[in-house]
Amino acid sequence: MSHHRRTGVITGVAALLLTATACSGLGRSTVGMLTFRGHDSPVALSYSNTNVNGCHRINLPRGATHVENNTLVDVVLYRTENCQKTDKADGIYVATTLSNVTAPVSLPWRSFSVIH
Repeated sequence: MSHHRRTGVITGVAALLLTATACSGLGRSTVGMLTFRGHDSPVALSYSNTNVNGCHRINLPRGATHVENNTLVDVVLYRTENCQKTDKADGIYVATTLSNVTAPVSLPWRSFSVIH
């Protein structure tokens, strides 16, 4: 293999590695709006371009009882502030472009994670 060809192959492999690293999902975010509202509250809290990694707190003082998922991804809602399931409260799955409302006697949602 000639030196010129070997340099071309190495350059091509390096470009592929850089492209794969850039698409790894580290900086990906949701597309669309995720909106939360508390029970009988006129105030709505919306999240857009949320990072798809990690746990996200719902910053409503009493938590959220209504959610509208107008994003292109699914989410899981949790009753805890750190996206942990408990023996009394599993995560609630809300698919893209759907909404959900808690039962009157249940605890509000305090955090969410994105399924990607």
